[in-house]
Amino acid sequence: MIPSALAGKRIGVTGATGFVGTALVERLLRAVPDCTLVLLVRDGKRTAASERVRREIIKNNAFDRLRSEWGADFDARIAARVSVVSGDVGTDGLGLSPDDRRAFASCDVIIHSAASVSFDSPLDSAIEINLLGPTRIAALLNEEGPGPSGRLAHLVAVSTCYVAGNRRGNAPEELVSAGPFDIGLSWRNEVAAARRLRGDTEAASRTPERLAEFRADARRELGAAGAPALAEKTEQCRERWVKDQLVAAGRSRAASVGWPDAYAFTKALGEQALHETKGAVPVSIVRPSIIESALAEPFPGWIRGFRMAEPVIISYARGLLKEFPGVPEGTIDVIPVDIVVAAIIAVAALGPESAPAITQVASGSTNPLKYRTLVDNVRDWFTEHPIYDSHGQPIVVPDWNFPGRGRVQKQLSRAKTAVTWAERTLQSLPLRGVQASWSARLEERRGDIERALEYVELYGLYTECEAIYRVDNLMRINDDLDAADRAAFNLDPRSVDWPLYISTIHLPSVVQHARVKTSPGKTMVDRRDRLRKQVLDPSRQVAAFDLENTLIASNVVESYSWLATRRLNTPERIRYVARTLREAPGLLSMDRKDRADFLRYFYRRYEDAPVEQIEADAAELLSQLIMTKSFPAGLRRVREHRALGHRTVLITGALSFAVEGLRPLFDEIVAADMTKRPDGTYSGELAVVPPTGETRAQILADYCQAEGFRLEECVAYADSTSDLPLLEAVGFPVAVNPETRLAAIARKRGWLVENWEKAEGAPRRLLPIGPLVSESEQKRFSVRTRRSF
Repeated sequence: MIPSALAGKRIGVTGATGFVGTALVERLLRAVPDCTLVLLVRDGKRTAASERVRREIIKNNAFDRLRSEWGADFDARIAARVSVVSGDVGTDGLGLSPDDRRAFASCDVIIHSAASVSFDSPLDSAIEINLLGPTRIAALLNEEGPGPSGRLAHLVAVSTCYVAGNRRGNAPEELVSAGPFDIGLSWRNEVAAARRLRGDTEAASRTPERLAEFRADARRELGAAGAPALAEKTEQCRERWVKDQLVAAGRSRAASVGWPDAYAFTKALGEQALHETKGAVPVSIVRPSIIESALAEPFPGWIRGFRMAEPVIISYARGLLKEFPGVPEGTIDVIPVDIVVAAIIAVAALGPESAPAITQVASGSTNPLKYRTLVDNVRDWFTEHPIYDSHGQPIVVPDWNFPGRGRVQKQLSRAKTAVTWAERTLQSLPLRGVQASWSARLEERRGDIERALEYVELYGLYTECEAIYRVDNLMRINDDLDAADRAAFNLDPRSVDWPLYISTIHLPSVVQHARVKTSPGKTMVDRRDRLRKQVLDPSRQVAAFDLENTLIASNVVESYSWLATRRLNTPERIRYVARTLREAPGLLSMDRKDRADFLRYFYRRYEDAPVEQIEADAAELLSQLIMTKSFPAGLRRVREHRALGHRTVLITGALSFAVEGLRPLFDEIVAADMTKRPDGTYSGELAVVPPTGETRAQILADYCQAEGFRLEECVAYADSTSDLPLLEAVGFPVAVNPETRLAAIARKRGWLVENWEKAEGAPRRLLPIGPLVSESEQKRFSVRTRRSF
């Protein structure tokens, strides 16, 4: 019945790039061989809708079965049966061109599965897509009129069982605007309020007080990363704050009127709006419950992206969630995606005359899965098939009890507060390398706690839900199917053996998609080794290096101290050391705020220094300080790049005379230059902007442009967030002995991190003191030296 009813039909589909949509497209092409599809897909930021279909749908492993059956004809048959129109259900008129409007409206059936399915969508976004999306399609069909068949398309709208709200007991297949579903809300008022809220929130985010907070947050995360990077991060903080406010508004509004979240709330209003505005368009609504991996079609365990249960299950398996709220005897209403797809197709095949107005696709009323059964099966499976930690040791899953949602939220909130305090404390300390990784690990732990807290807040209501969704219409459709249709389109929830499904289908699929470690022992291939091979690939073109704390364990203060004390007697040296140590906290604070400002301020101390003296001392500075505090592994890395034919560039805020001796290692050295006076002294003022922050990125970009190189084939080595613009500009960033903020960023972004050490036996003085020069040399420069330094 089903294939013949849809034979030769032109079927429009929205949401084809989603979980249900991808499975729906595949099943229609495979099980209804004579139909053609029109997919309404939104253009990506850089990808046309047609290319998105090819990459995100047709290449998905859901089509492997069809690819095997069609063989060499696969591409040609897809092209003959699938057409794409570029549009957006979140935009008035669907964003379609005149030709595409007509092409879409001429379909015999339109299956609307596009939705903002996230449980934490901003309220206005959920309103535009979930509430107004179906009404926009109905409006288009009414405006364009009947298609070639002489009838308006049959609109099959996919909703959710959770439009029933936070109820207990039976939830029948009734219209939202009728019976116990109706609480008197005006969907038009909700649309207007959500749009106003977006404007009000955007305005609130731009007040001076808020912007100051965002700038402070950006600086706390990035440190002295430079004005452009801080400006970009500040705007990201502002946008995140706006989104968070709208997400919170959605949760609050939904909870205030009896829905678990903005998704269910806007879906319920969407049904109400569609019922009121559909006009002459025949409409059927399909309401699935929680959709999970496939029972059988296109293959057992097929899933696209993580659904609701998967993040919670994996967090439990990794030992991150010790407990989760829920009612042990309560029902978790889960339904495999292939049963949902079969029901949607069956409703479309029945047509507007025979299809029920509402068809719920759920398991709770006919084949309930109890929360305790789910938890017990998950625990037993991961006890037998544990996930392994980074050291190759099995993670023992806890016995999960069933606390209240409030208790779990309080526990996680306290843990988050403690970890955040510890993380900020470490970030305030001058830690580097392995020690700085402590902060990165704390940030990762904080992220785990925040995700766990988010899962409790988002999904806790669903595990505590006690509604029982009736599926009387679904079972009537199933009873009317002939044997062939029942075999090809299983839509019976009673066909699922829950313990078997959980242990042999769903959990193996979840673990596979999570890409977690499932075997003992350490990973054979060290991730850092893989990244090093990429960095040292012969196809790389330029390797750019910072100097301080990247190639040497020294800085401009130490270089200055070494030069300044060479001609001081012992009492003067003691006073110098005491004064410098007293100034150290202020200098460190200034350096963290803005590296360029710090350099300008500190280099003022070279005012009146004799050029001849400094140049004479610089050669000894290289051998007695810089090289003794160098990282041998870092210098070897420079030579490795040169041996591979890569250009090597040193970009440093150190003064040019201090690094001149390193020229044999580098093809190009860019350093700070100080102006000279006619009387043979330094002015203490820099000739050009010091090469720090975003300036370094621009220097490398200009160099690559002049030499014909590509930034994406360049490598950059640096130690601080002040170097973030340089690291982000290249294709292969390397964080060397990173300070705490950069360690956290590098860990989050998957960058190579190198912890290079000084050579054994190198001096470890708190403040380097230059060796005394000869008596004649002291006399030559003594007066000027004492005045200058």
